[in-house]
Amino acid sequence: MTAIDRSVMTLRRDKHFVPLIKKHGIPEFKWNNFERGNAFQSLCRSIIYQQVSGAAAATILARFIALFPRGTFPTPEAVDKMPIEKMRAAGLSAQKASYIKDLALKFSDGTIKHTLLPQMTNDEIVEHLIQVKGIGAWTVHMFLIFTLNRPDVLPTGDLGIRKGFQIVYGLKQLPDHAKMERLAKPWRAHASIASWYFWRAADNAKSNGRVKK
Repeated sequence: MTAIDRSVMTLRRDKHFVPLIKKHGIPEFKWNNFERGNAFQSLCRSIIYQQVSGAAAATILARFIALFPRGTFPTPEAVDKMPIEKMRAAGLSAQKASYIKDLALKFSDGTIKHTLLPQMTNDEIVEHLIQVKGIGAWTVHMFLIFTLNRPDVLPTGDLGIRKGFQIVYGLKQLPDHAKMERLAKPWRAHASIASWYFWRAADNAKSNGRVKK
């Protein structure tokens, strides 16, 4: 039995999740084994995808990668050496180009201690990575779930998570952080998988025009 299967079994004990699990099945996370390259790539991609459509971001990402030899994802050192004008020519805004430069520099000079990330707590990783320009708590939470494979991440600042809580638990208003943490206590150690179901609930409600304000 996988860790995801065990999380789903725990969530089934909460009657609010039973319809979601029946409807959406077992989450299929494309989790990767952690390594330095994955950490840098993941955070770099997160910056590129900020505040643009998925299609536009994918195009910019492909052009960015094409700037480097053999069209493979660059190392932090390669990005550090790349003129910012060339990065801008790939479609990156001046702000995002500066964020990626800062990310590359902090990986290269050791400010970001990537080898220690697996040993850090979630909160320590948030504090460690928000040193990088353009990276906030939400980006780190996504990194914790999808790159470091942490099972207990609850991104309470994410609107989709808040809407998911509201829908799943039948709340009259969007819950605040404290409310979500209280509701999450029975399954808090499996919050990453619960978050996946909350996102599905919010997406489904949006597509059906049932999202509460």
